[in-house]
Amino acid sequence: MDTSREQTLLKRSIAATLIVGAACVGFGLWMGSQAIIFDGIYSLVDVLLTLVVLAVSRLLSNEGSHRFQYGYWHLEPLVVAFNSAMLSVACVYAMVNAITGLMSGGHTLAFGLGAGWAALIGIVSLTISVYMLRGAKALSSELLRLDARGWLVGGSLSAGLLVGFVAAALMVNTSLAPLARYVDSAVLLVIALCLLPMPVMTVWHALQEVLMVAPGDLDRQVRTIMDALIIEHSFPGYTSYVTKTGRVDVIEIHVIVPADYRLDGIGQLDAIRQQIADRLGGQSTQYWLSIAFTGDRKWA
Repeated sequence: MDTSREQTLLKRSIAATLIVGAACVGFGLWMGSQAIIFDGIYSLVDVLLTLVVLAVSRLLSNEGSHRFQYGYWHLEPLVVAFNSAMLSVACVYAMVNAITGLMSGGHTLAFGLGAGWAALIGIVSLTISVYMLRGAKALSSELLRLDARGWLVGGSLSAGLLVGFVAAALMVNTSLAPLARYVDSAVLLVIALCLLPMPVMTVWHALQEVLMVAPGDLDRQVRTIMDALIIEHSFPGYTSYVTKTGRVDVIEIHVIVPADYRLDGIGQLDAIRQQIADRLGGQSTQYWLSIAFTGDRKWA
């Protein structure tokens, strides 16, 4: 499996994340903004996670080893689960930080300057998110899709900051000026609450793959194909087992043949295997297909 293009995109994402994260932390410390500092810390933590993703992408390009004879597909959902869990923790941390800021009475900022910074970082993050998402669709890469989601979270955070800072800047010279002190922490709390469901749901879906839960759509597809095939060949039955591990669908089929089945050669069974593979979409590196034939149901 060639993952060189995927690795190139991930390297570009790492470089961009380092630049954005360091800039946000520095600017946030200079301004005294909790939200901007969190945005930068989130980006820098994401660099570490993306480096893990890059390492897994390199492993996926290998055929396996003596110890990992099935390859390294199983690492992809594990990394997705870990990455999303870290994003969930980051959101919870932001919520706690925001609540602490609100309870301590808030703080004032140069809101106009903060709004300009949030707009700049938001545009950069959302642009990179779209770029990575296009790569993910083109390469059918869950790892790139995960990285694109991380940039989307960062872009959404910056967009929320922009709205909050603009609103605070408009409050400063009005009777609502005392409330402007709470805007930085309040916006951070709202954004964290809104973003938290995204990584939590990703963790849930990744854990389903780790636990080898059968995907409903794939199971129905295999059963539909096999129900028709056993009628065509007059086979008494079959059993099928499916799961999804990262970008690979794992399909195992046991076809039960009658005791008096006339076999003209192994090529006859291979032709049936090819029929099944073709109906599943042709031979592909996107699935691991095993098809066995037996005359005894206990082996099915």
